[in-house]
Amino acid sequence: MRILIVTAGSRGDVAPYTGLGRRLLAAGHEVAVAAHPPFAGLIGGCGLDHRPLPGDPRELIRTRARAASWEETRAAMAAFLDRLADGVVAAADGADLVLTAFGPAALSRAAGDAYGIPVIGTYLAPACATREFPLAGPTGGDDLGPDGNLAAGRRLLADAGALQAGAVAGLRNRLGLPTAASQQTGADIRPVFHGFSPLVVPRPADWPPQVEVAGYWWPARPRDWRPPAELVDFLQAGPPPVFIGFGSMAPGEGERLGELVTTAVARAGVRAVVQAGWAGLTAAGDDVLTVGDDILTVGDLPHDWLFPHMAAVVHHAGAGTSAAALRAGVPAVPVPAMADQPFWAARLHRLGVAPRPLPLDALTAESLGAAITTCLTDPALGRRAANLADAIGAEDGAAAVLAHIGAVGRG
Repeated sequence: MRILIVTAGSRGDVAPYTGLGRRLLAAGHEVAVAAHPPFAGLIGGCGLDHRPLPGDPRELIRTRARAASWEETRAAMAAFLDRLADGVVAAADGADLVLTAFGPAALSRAAGDAYGIPVIGTYLAPACATREFPLAGPTGGDDLGPDGNLAAGRRLLADAGALQAGAVAGLRNRLGLPTAASQQTGADIRPVFHGFSPLVVPRPADWPPQVEVAGYWWPARPRDWRPPAELVDFLQAGPPPVFIGFGSMAPGEGERLGELVTTAVARAGVRAVVQAGWAGLTAAGDDVLTVGDDILTVGDLPHDWLFPHMAAVVHHAGAGTSAAALRAGVPAVPVPAMADQPFWAARLHRLGVAPRPLPLDALTAESLGAAITTCLTDPALGRRAANLADAIGAEDGAAAVLAHIGAVGRG
């Protein structure tokens, strides 16, 4: 079967699908991943075909950060989605099945309708309203009570549908498809498999049939990857360091955050591996390292290899990075900025593997240094993290997706 995986966004929105894609490849399917051009190397390095999607998520994040009003942000999002829409349709040409992330799900569904092929939701964060918790959004994961949680989730999905309505309607019109009866979102697709552990977010009892929590889809490591010698030497030169990285957040704020991180590391008295990310913390190349006395700056590295070597992980609480820290069994300091990050940050704290989250826009060297110290001196955090990692490691998140696809193929 020719399977297309559609995803849009930052590296954390792409990497988990490389693991799922490799499992599908091993099962005998042809697999391509439609994603933005910056991730062609990541996808190809994992042995999967890449289908380019137009648009640069880095520029979109910069625009959102600079926007003076919600109207300006909305206009930028609309332009981004219009370009993305035609890219999704082009990528789906020739596929027998589409697996879609939540963000581009309504566009993927339109492509599926046009080509007469099934579309399956494969989401990295909860995307169906429930009474048990609010969905990832402005509430930051705080429980609003059963009615409040459900209302907040429905409102979030409605807002997402409204934001995409123009792009979806325009795409369906260009494809000669009937106008959707409602503002479509990923919540309209069935079946849906969520790629996170039920030990982290249990499946709500009030979710409809065919909406499942499958377990994590661990990112594939690029073939022939080896850790840089400088990194190995740094790890061997002293006690386990702390990882600090903000992923795709705060582009252009590298100098400010770099100074903050350096001061926090000194206050906590630790060694650190600092990932440059899109913020450009102490700029480094993709895999080139710069060494200070107690700080090593790195580019993109496989978290499944790096995090188990760390004493703690400071991160932006994206879905993929949160999962990688949980898998490594080390405590975390969540520093959320936007989107689903406050949800995962609150979840890590509730699970007892992280101190209280530190929002990125209020982060200081003092608060970060204190949180790192807490991670390293509170044995309960490390014990819970290790126990949870053992339990998550026994799960097979891809198995349910593969079983369903096998049934589709036989049908």
